[in-house]
Amino acid sequence: MEERNILCIDLKSFFASCECIERGLNPFTTPLVVADPARGGGAITLAVTPYLKNKGVPSRGRIFEIPKNIKYITAPPRMSLYLSKSKEVINIFLDFVSSEDMHVYSIDEAFLDVTDYLKLYNTDDVTLAKRIMEKITNQTGLTGTCGIGPNLLLAKIALDIESKHNKDFLAKWTYDDIKTKLWNIEPLTEMWGIGSKTAKKLNDLGIKKVGDINKYPMSFYKKRFGILGEELYLHANGIDNSNIKKDKLEPKEKSYSISQVLYKDYTIYNTPLIIKEMSSNLAKRLRENKKVCNTVSFGLTYSRNVGGGFHHARKLLEPTDNEDKIYEICLSIFDNYVEDLPIRKVSISASKLSDNNYYQLNLFENVVENEETNKILKCIDTINEKFGNNALLKASNLLSDSTIRSRNNKIAGHSK
Repeated sequence: MEERNILCIDLKSFFASCECIERGLNPFTTPLVVADPARGGGAITLAVTPYLKNKGVPSRGRIFEIPKNIKYITAPPRMSLYLSKSKEVINIFLDFVSSEDMHVYSIDEAFLDVTDYLKLYNTDDVTLAKRIMEKITNQTGLTGTCGIGPNLLLAKIALDIESKHNKDFLAKWTYDDIKTKLWNIEPLTEMWGIGSKTAKKLNDLGIKKVGDINKYPMSFYKKRFGILGEELYLHANGIDNSNIKKDKLEPKEKSYSISQVLYKDYTIYNTPLIIKEMSSNLAKRLRENKKVCNTVSFGLTYSRNVGGGFHHARKLLEPTDNEDKIYEICLSIFDNYVEDLPIRKVSISASKLSDNNYYQLNLFENVVENEETNKILKCIDTINEKFGNNALLKASNLLSDSTIRSRNNKIAGHSK
């Protein structure tokens, strides 16, 4: 197996730490929660400080779940602040490696392949990781945690399983740690890439720990889970052949998506309003990028105490960036598959994209009317871009169940 020197660096309690730093507070001694106070006790806590985590408060929960005896500060989420801080950290990474050897995994996590830099800096991977983390703290005030491994998989698992619990927030795993550390991971959901549904299927087969996956050959998992089964078996044995530099290819197919976790249980009666608003946002994104889509996907997830949901896609007869058409398709999927259960998450995506440089004539549509509608929508886009996303709203956006105003405020980086 090829052996590289991979660093997986995560920013500890990122959103909450950003808010503390802006206030001149220490995240390790400050009880701060990132959540939208306007949504009441049902608001999701997007992040909590390490101080609150040590008190047993989960990073993703609901406000009403925080013990009553714990006093805390509530900070409304500001995505513009978090994106700015993330960019600062990425620039620090680029002080040490080239962009070809960096893979940004999320807003607060990245992989760095430092294999070819160790001789240049005359150092080892652990020392270099400490230098990078120290620079992050000195320049941004944020605290990094780091997993080091011979491939991306083991670096990520070293981060998730061990480094976050070490005093120096750093852990290095080698291939020798597979039997003693990787195989002992339990429950299975602690393993990167194994979700609750896959874990349940494996549990039903008598597989409780990662090492138990070796009870069956790779062919068994490939037949049962397809190509994901093959990856499951390889990962359970610490094998990951991905390479940051070699795998830096443009995605074969681009798509735009939008999803939101709702701050309260929605029903089959008020969810269409959310679908309408999200369809409008998705269409706006298509217009901004001068794209049209050939496929629309829609999905929803029911409340946690119910579980389940669905996700389906529809291919269009002709490409579109029209919000009414996107809404019509999503509503059709919703009506066909929804059950009368409490709804907590809605997702919409547009894929099979193409440039919007032509118009497909349709005998059953009024071309002039469509052109006038597009002109109005583009005019609204221009006004909202100049004066804020809430400058022009539809009457339905003022209803109590609407979420578009609060979401627009978050994107703008403030909350009213």
